[in-house]
Amino acid sequence: MRLTLAVLLAAQPAFGISLWSSADGSRYWALDAALKWSALSSYAPEAPLLYPKRWSAAALGRGRLALRGQAATDLHVRLAYEQRARAVSTGAGAGGGAGVLGPESRAPHRLKQFDAALAIGENVAYRHELDRAFVAWRVGRGELQIGRQAIGWGRGVLFGAVDIFAPFNPLESDREWRRGLDALRVFLPLADRFSLDLVAAGGSSVDESAFVGRLYGHIGALDGELLLGRRRRDRFVGTAASARVKGAEIHGELASFKTPATEGGAVVLKALLGGSYAWDIEGGLLLVGEYHFSGFGVSDIAELYTAPYRVRLIRGDAQIWGRHAGALQLSQGITGTLPRTLGWLFSPLDGSGVLTGVVTWIFSDELTLAASAYWPYGEQPRQGILQSEYGGAAKSGLLQISFYY
Repeated sequence: MRLTLAVLLAAQPAFGISLWSSADGSRYWALDAALKWSALSSYAPEAPLLYPKRWSAAALGRGRLALRGQAATDLHVRLAYEQRARAVSTGAGAGGGAGVLGPESRAPHRLKQFDAALAIGENVAYRHELDRAFVAWRVGRGELQIGRQAIGWGRGVLFGAVDIFAPFNPLESDREWRRGLDALRVFLPLADRFSLDLVAAGGSSVDESAFVGRLYGHIGALDGELLLGRRRRDRFVGTAASARVKGAEIHGELASFKTPATEGGAVVLKALLGGSYAWDIEGGLLLVGEYHFSGFGVSDIAELYTAPYRVRLIRGDAQIWGRHAGALQLSQGITGTLPRTLGWLFSPLDGSGVLTGVVTWIFSDELTLAASAYWPYGEQPRQGILQSEYGGAAKSGLLQISFYY
């Protein structure tokens, strides 16, 4: 599980290739390239209906080209194209890297996916995707962005209550690039300490689109935001804030979703409370802790496959299957060339969880190697039915190598 600021800080691409630049530097075009290879080996619990074979393997190759340019003084352009090859061993069942190697599902809030298969086999998939394609135009102190872009909100490091567009799975191994969505975004500074963010995110229909306004402000050591709008057919209101208190950082998020009448018209809450503390010793030591409540989760994990919010779980409206989760993360050497992280993701209700460890070797700006281990525990599945949120996961080891050009 890459629930780690160390990896986020470490996996920064080099400047890339300069394609062209004007004499005064006010206009330019540059190309960034990244190539990643991940290999996963897993040992599943004894649950033949979920895992036909207890030992399985999976691999993911990912190549990304990102074109960035400044076409004029106030006009920026961003494009990113990816190819992904995924292979799983025969009999991997419910494993096969699900939740660790990243999603293969359709990205939310896109007018057209531009994500298609180049080749599909029984255990192999080779796909390509246009993940970024937007222009950013500065107008006075404001900015207009239109096209396929990444949008992430909130203060959460491990979870999120107001991150409503394309949140990461807590067990996802690679968080370097958030999936892009098709949106029109307007940023308007209202004063020195306040700004307004307006977003219209596309979908296959109006009912699948999102229209949200976000008011952000900061005063001294306190910053916060208010959000109001509609995501798909839900009416949505949320707030998030963070503050520094005696060297520590605390943050919280709260969101309320009024679901449509076809789903009972219920009000569903999501909440997040967390904090962090850093010590300037041995290359930097950082402790992060968070608690997350999600009303979109199921109250009884055994009912996961029949719950009315199953579709919401699949499309990312909830980051966890159940309703309660906690996480602790300790990172050491975050400013050095060998950051290390220990993590603990757990359910406070059923006693299950996942212990994780990550070691990252940063050889240069162009080459990074990371090794991760996942050790789930908890009551194991019976007759194909989950008995705890994390007890049905497989013990796994992941090796990932990343090249940047």
